[in-house]
This record gives sequence, C-alpha cells and structure tokens, in this order.
Amino acid sequence: MNRAFNFSAGPAALPTAVLERAQRELLDFQGTGMSIMEVSHRGSTFLAVAEAAEARLRSLMGISEEYAVLFLQGGATMQFSAVPLNLSTPGQTVAYVNTGAWSKKAIKEAGRYANVVVSASSEGENFTTIPERASWNVPSDAAYLHVCANETIGGVEFPEAPDAGGVSLVGDFSSTILSRPIDVNAWDVIYAGAQKNVGPAGLTLVIVKRELLDRARSDIPALLAWKGFADEDSMLNTPPTFSWYLAGLVFEWIEQEGGLAVMAERNERKAKTLYAAIDASDFYTAPVDQAYRSWMNVPFTLPDPGLDKPFLAGAEAAGLMNLKGHRSVGGMRASLYNAVGQDAVDALVAYMADFEASHG
Repeated sequence: MNRAFNFSAGPAALPTAVLERAQRELLDFQGTGMSIMEVSHRGSTFLAVAEAAEARLRSLMGISEEYAVLFLQGGATMQFSAVPLNLSTPGQTVAYVNTGAWSKKAIKEAGRYANVVVSASSEGENFTTIPERASWNVPSDAAYLHVCANETIGGVEFPEAPDAGGVSLVGDFSSTILSRPIDVNAWDVIYAGAQKNVGPAGLTLVIVKRELLDRARSDIPALLAWKGFADEDSMLNTPPTFSWYLAGLVFEWIEQEGGLAVMAERNERKAKTLYAAIDASDFYTAPVDQAYRSWMNVPFTLPDPGLDKPFLAGAEAAGLMNLKGHRSVGGMRASLYNAVGQDAVDALVAYMADFEASHG
C-alpha cells in the first residue's frame, strides 16, 4: 500500500502511526474484547481514555486549571452560535475582525443574537492581509472581540494574539491549533474543529476560562451551554467517543515526537519551503501579504486558470492529492498540517517545477 501525499484542508491527513495503532486496537481495545466504539462513554474504559486525552492536551498547550477543556460536537461552526449565547446578553455589542470566509460566517451568525460591530476588515483587500491593529475600533463595552486565528480558505494568519482592548478575546483556532506553542493565557476562549491537527471530523475543542461560564443567557439551549458540559466533564450527552479516542492518540503522537516546539519547527520549515518555491517562480503566485502568510494553508495561483485542470490531474497522478483551492476563490491550496511531512512538500515543489518547465 502506498500512502498518498494528502494536502486536504479538512478532513485532513492523520499521522500514519496513529492510524496503524487505531487499526491494531479496533476490534479488541485493551483486552476488553470490544472496540472503543462499542464501550459505554460512562464506563471506566472510556473514562480513562477521556481523562488521558484531556491531560495530554493540557500538558501540550500549557492549559491551567483556570480553563475548562471541553470535547464537544457540532464543529467549529456550531460555536459561531455558542460564542454569543455564552458570552453576551441579547442586544449587547460584540466585536469581530473580518479577515476571510470563516470570519464572515461567524459575524453573520452572531448577528442573530447580538449587536455586531465589525472592528476591522480586510475585505477591501480581498482578504489578503490583516488590518493594522491601530485601525481597529473595539468598543469598550463589547462583550468580547472575536478573531479567526487562521483563515483556512484565504491562508491569512494572525502571528500572535492581538490586543483586545480590555475585552474578552475569543479565537477560532480550527486550522492552527497544535501547530505550534501558543500563549493560552492571552485568550479567554479558544475553539477549534478537530479535523485539521487534532483528529477526525466529529469533535470540537473549546478551551474557556471558568470565570466566564456563568455569563451564558438563561434561555441558551442546553447543548450549546459551555457550563453544562464543564460541569459534566463533556458528557452532558453521549460524546463522539471514537473521535475523542483518536484525538487522544494524536496528542500522544505529538508528545512522543517532541511536543509543540518540534511541530512548530517542522511546520515553519515546510511553509518556508513552499513559499520560497512560489516566490522564486514567475509562474506561481501567492496572493497573501507576507507578514500574515499561514503556515497551515498555502493558496497559490497559476498564470492561466485554464492550466488548473491539467495541474491537478498531473498532481494526482504523482500522488499529490487535494490541491484544488476552495470553490469560492479557485486556484490551488496546499494544507500543511502536522501529519503532512517535509517529504510531501518536497515532492510538491518538485512537481511544481516540472509543471512550470513544461507549461511555462
């Protein structure tokens, strides 16, 4: 069996070692005679898996007990509703920075529950940059400021936590979580869909300061209220047990590889390799402002959209999969999550050079 080089933006590549271990354990987990998918989420077997996964995540990210760590369902998109319902009162002002497609979706959903102020936007620049912090308008009475730490579609990334102007700072970290160390204490809420660097689709992480758990509206749906899940160790209802188990294996793999500092070194090197190849070429173009280029999602275009189909066909023939850009922007996109190795990036760069030589 030959594993493809998978550049999918999500669901994304998983570490081969994790998949092989899950394969070995699939039919008989730790001598139980059952799959982990078949045991009770409230039984001692799964509780041990859940507790170990949370402990490893806390250790990897440096998450203190001041924060609750929640393993939820519904995807990061569900949190577009949960954030305003947990942190604001009806009609209260909430602030958002609009840096791309996922910011826009979060803004639209928050507008159903609160008075949204767009503190800054790069839409006028076609979402290729992040507005300078001095230009932002963050109302002092805002319940929170929300940013998308990494725009998966546009490939724009915050290099560090922005100044929230004294209000609670909320970050959608779906495409950047676990790619490097971050200062969790700089954020009040971090949420992320799992299907990038955490594990398979079906799981969502929410890391929230416990002091904020009582801010939720009284009429919030029970399955959107963070406090209920915090009080029940994320088991207010039946959780996505298999996704939680696999996330725990990914956390263990990152730990064994050397932790987030090692992930950062690898991810920065991979991104630099690809961006250098693009920048050195007159054939390929990376549209994003260099100061805000994502390590995780690298969009690029060819000089003629008519070349897109043959480029993709040749890439697939070479085992380079899922390079087609998002339907809303076109072009190409290579997602370089933790499980995508330097060998994959080197193979992509070599293919790009060959394609340019034959079509340039």
